[in-house]
Amino acid sequence: MFDSQLVMLEEDFRRITAVSERLVRDANSKGVFVVDKAGQLVAEAGEMRGIDSTSLASLTAGCIAATGGLAKIVGEEEFPIHFHQGQRDNLHITLVGGRMILVVIFDERSSLGLVRLRVKKAGAELAKIFEEIEKKSEQQASQGGSPFAEITDDDIDNLFSD
Repeated sequence: MFDSQLVMLEEDFRRITAVSERLVRDANSKGVFVVDKAGQLVAEAGEMRGIDSTSLASLTAGCIAATGGLAKIVGEEEFPIHFHQGQRDNLHITLVGGRMILVVIFDERSSLGLVRLRVKKAGAELAKIFEEIEKKSEQQASQGGSPFAEITDDDIDNLFSD
C-alpha cells in the first residue's frame, strides 16, 4: 500500500473527470467511476450518476481486496482486470497505477472488446495523472508537510461558528 497521502487539486480533479467523460463516450458505456483502493469515490461520469456511488466505491474496493487475496493463494500478485457479466449491465474493473480502480458499467450498446480497448488508453492517461499527483504530494510533504499545515484551530472554529 502507499504511505503518502494524495492531495488532489481542482485542476487534477478536472483532468480525471475529463478522461472519465471521454471514456464514457469512446466506450459507449453507461458510466465510469474512479475509486481509490480505500473505497473512496474520486470521480464519476455518464448517465449512472444517480446511483449509490458510495456503496459502489466501497464494494468495488472490497472486491479488489478479496480477489487480491485469491491471487496470492494461486501465486499471482493480483488480478488487475475483472469482468462481471449481468443480464442487463456489465462491469469492467481495472486497477490503475496500483492505487486506483477504474470501473466501467456498460450494456448491449457496447462490447467487452471495445471497453477493454478504450480502458487501456484511458487507464494509461489516468495512471500518468495519478503519478503526477503523487509526485506533487511527495514534494509538498518534503517541503514542510501538509498543504493544510497553515490552518489553525482558530480558522476551524471560525469556519464552524454561528
